[in-house]
Amino acid sequence: MTKEQKLFSERLQRVETAIHLGVPDRVPVFAFFVSYIQRRYGSSYADIYYDHEKAGQAAVQFHKDYPQMDIGLTPQFVSGRANEIAGSAMIDWPGRPGTVVDRYSSHQVLEMELMTQEEYPEMLRDFSGFMLRKYLPRAYKNLGGTANLNFTPTVVLSTGMLAPFYAPGAQETFRKLTEIGAEDAKAAEASAKYSKILADMGFPPMITGISEAPYDILGDYFRGTMGIFEDLTDPDMYEYIDQACDMFAEQQIQALQYFRFTDMPVKRVFFPLHKAMDGFMNDAQYERFYWKPLKKIMLALIDMDVTPYIYTEGPYNTRLDFLTDVPKGKVLYHFEKTDMKAAKQKLSGIASICGNLPVSDMEFGSKEDIEREIRELLEICAPGGGYLFDFDGSLENCKPENLDTMFETLEKYGSY
Repeated sequence: MTKEQKLFSERLQRVETAIHLGVPDRVPVFAFFVSYIQRRYGSSYADIYYDHEKAGQAAVQFHKDYPQMDIGLTPQFVSGRANEIAGSAMIDWPGRPGTVVDRYSSHQVLEMELMTQEEYPEMLRDFSGFMLRKYLPRAYKNLGGTANLNFTPTVVLSTGMLAPFYAPGAQETFRKLTEIGAEDAKAAEASAKYSKILADMGFPPMITGISEAPYDILGDYFRGTMGIFEDLTDPDMYEYIDQACDMFAEQQIQALQYFRFTDMPVKRVFFPLHKAMDGFMNDAQYERFYWKPLKKIMLALIDMDVTPYIYTEGPYNTRLDFLTDVPKGKVLYHFEKTDMKAAKQKLSGIASICGNLPVSDMEFGSKEDIEREIRELLEICAPGGGYLFDFDGSLENCKPENLDTMFETLEKYGSY
C-alpha cells in the first residue's frame, strides 16, 4: 500500500466513522471550499465553466497546501459553452458573454414560473410530452424546436408519423443538442479526471451523487417560489402537489439506482434543501409536502447502503423533530443557521451533524473570533462522536490567516 493509499483509507475511515455516529481519532474536516480555492490559487469561478484545467490545477494546489482536509474537493465542472448554445434562461453564470455576474461568483438563479397552476394536470398526465412541448422551450430559449412534437394516432404504414421529428425546427434543436452533449462531455471528463487526481493524492470524494427534495424540484424548476407559495394557500391544489412530489421522488429513486451496480468507496448523495426553512410553511405542510417525499428518497438510498447528506439552508430550528425520524447512524445533516446545541441534543445517537461556522466570519472576523467559535462548536458537537466540521455555507473568500487559524484550532482541540 502506498503512502497515498494509506492516507485515502485513513481519511475515508475518519469521515465514515463520524457519519455513522462513531468516535474517530479527530473531528473530520468536511467542508465546501470550492469558490475560495479558485480565488486563492489564481483561478476563478468562471474557470469552472470555461477553463477546466486551470480550475482543476487550483484544486490540486489547495490540497497540497492543506493536507488536513479529509475529503477531495473536485470542482463540479459545468460547460459554459453548452449553456450558451442552449440559451439557458434560469441562470446567469460567470464568464458568460455579457453577464453581470462577477468572475468569482457562483451562478445566479433567474427564477421563472415554467409551469402555471393550470398546467398541473397536463404535467402529471403526460410528463414527457409536457417537458418536450412546453418546458424545454421555456427553460432553454434556443431549443424551441420541440414545441410541436405532437403525434396524431394513425395506422403506421409509412414514416409519415415521424414528421414532427424531421420538421426544420426540431432538426435545428437536435443539432444543437448534439453540440451541447459534446460540450457537457468535456466537463464530465474534467470532473472525472480531477476526482481521480485527488483520490490518487489520498483524498476521497465528498459526494458521489446529487438529488433534491421533490418539493424543491417543484418549487425551484416548475412553479417558482411565489408560485409554490400561492399553491400552499389553496387547499384545492394540495392533491396536485402530492402527486407531483411523489412522481419526482420516484424519478429521483430510479435515477440513483446506479449505486446498486457501481463499486465505489464513497456512497453519499447531496441534498441541498431550498424551500423548507423555518417559516416557509407550517408543520403539517412540511410533513406532508416536504418531509414525506424527501424521506422516501432517503430510505431508498439507505436501502442501497448510501448516505443521504442533507444540507439544510437557513434556520431549521422548528424542523429538528422531523429530522429524527430516520434509521440510526445512516444520515448526515448540515446546518446553516440552527441552534447547534439543540441539534446535538435532538439528533445525538440518531444522525451525524455538521455546519454552522459563519463563512462571513472567516472573511471579516479576527483570528481570535475564529478560534473561539470553533472551540465552542467542538465543545457542543464533538462529545460522543457523530460530528464533522463544516462552515454554514460554501466559503467564497477569507483571510489566509483565518484559514490557518481554523486548521490549527481543529488540530489542537479537535482530537478525541
